[in-house]
This record gives sequence, structure tokens and C-alpha cells, in this order.
Amino acid sequence: MVRHPHVLRRSTPRFQGMPFNKMVPNMLTLLALCAGLTSIRYGLHGEYQKAVVALVFSAIFDGLDGRVARLLKGTSQFGAELDSLSDFVCFGVAPAMLLYLWTMSGAGGIGWALVLLYVVCCGLRLARFNTQLMGEKDLPSWAYNYFTGVPAPAAAGLVLLPMILSFESGADFLVSPVVAGVFLVGVAALMVSKLPTFSFKKAKIPHVYVLPLMLAIGVLAAFLVTNPWLTLGGLGLFYLALLPFGLRSFRKLQREAQQVTGEIAEETVGAPPEP
Repeated sequence: MVRHPHVLRRSTPRFQGMPFNKMVPNMLTLLALCAGLTSIRYGLHGEYQKAVVALVFSAIFDGLDGRVARLLKGTSQFGAELDSLSDFVCFGVAPAMLLYLWTMSGAGGIGWALVLLYVVCCGLRLARFNTQLMGEKDLPSWAYNYFTGVPAPAAAGLVLLPMILSFESGADFLVSPVVAGVFLVGVAALMVSKLPTFSFKKAKIPHVYVLPLMLAIGVLAAFLVTNPWLTLGGLGLFYLALLPFGLRSFRKLQREAQQVTGEIAEETVGAPPEP
């Protein structure tokens, strides 16, 4: 059989579809969303310890999805929008509903108003975060390691501190709507504030501290297994203690940047004109 040179061989058509690596981050986001909704289910049945555990898993999945997306080069606008909606449900609606079912329902309309305040502030904080991402190139280079306001996952952990500590201590005053209301108002204000907080996303660890940090993480995991509520409560209090240090560090970098900018401007003004 003679094949004519002008006859082209038909190539096998390639399968068209989305690469799997772009689906993995969205899968993690959906797992976070399902965990957040499951926490509400546990709250409706009065199983508050299981509800908090579900939110912890939601925070873990939420922390992984963005990093996995960057690692697999699977970032997309769809994934960013899905992640934002998941954060609103998991760290805005879910903890607020848990607190309302746990104690704030005893405060009547005022309790519901404080719950709504927290949820609304969480939505505003996420909307501001999304707009800042769109204008990320306009941010100064020294501000890359800071958030504006407390991020939603951290806010969920802070607002649930009275509930988490009550699991360990059993103190009656922690179950009071007054205590939960103070945390709702305070954390809501922290979310929408302009307080700079550490992001830790792009923080670099010196080589000398890598091994101690790994050992600390192992010890932390052991404490989470043996005494989870005291450990989670301690982590929340530790994050609160970090807030002033974040503000101090941010202002220090800001002053240094302003000094450098001023020196450059003075050198430019004092320089002789070019021929």
C-alpha cells in the first residue's frame, strides 16, 4: 500500500478538561465549608465540644487550600471567591450561631443583635480583604507580612474563647451572656479595625530556629491530644497577646520606611541638575 505524502495522519484528540491539580484546592475549601456547616449541626443538638472540633478542622482545611493552590499552581478567581464564601459561613455564621445557641439566646433581642453584629463585621472584613487583594500591588513592600484587622479564622477562635475555656474549667461566669457579648463586640471591632496583625504567610524562619520550631509543633500536637481545650484556650490567649507586638512591629517598619523615603527625597532635591 502506497501512502501519498500529502495525506496527513490524524492525531489522536486530547481529552479536554480541568487539570486535577486545580481541583484539589477547591476540594479542600469545600471540606472546610462542610466542616463549618457540620459544626452548626452539632450546635443544634447541643454537642458544643464536637462543634468546636468541627470548626478546628474547618480552619485546618482553610489554611491548607491556599498554600496547596500556590504549590500546585492551581490558583484561580473561582477558588478565591469560593474560599471567601466558605470563610464567611465557617468563621462568621457558624461561631455566631454556636454562641447564640449556647448562651446568647438567654439575652433575648440584645443577644441576637450582638450575634448579627459579629456576622456583619465578618462579612465586611472579608469584603475589605478581597478588595485589598485586587490592589495588592499598591501595598508597600514592607507590609507584605501583615493583615489589616484580625482575620476571620482567628476571630472565630477568639470569639469562642469563653466556650472553649468553659469546657476545661466549668466556671459558671463563662456561660454568662455578658461575657460572650463582650467577646462578640470586641472581636467584631478587631475584625473591621485597621489594626495591623501578623499574617505569617510569607514569614521566613532562620535555619537555626527550624528544628526547635518543629519540636514545638510536635509538643503542641501532643498537648492538643491530651488536653485539647486548655491548649486551644492557651493558643487563643497567646494570639491576643501578640496583637500589641504586631502593631509595634508594623509602626517600626513604617517609621523606617518613611525615614528612607525622606532621605531619598532630600538627596534628589539636593542633587545638581543633569547637563
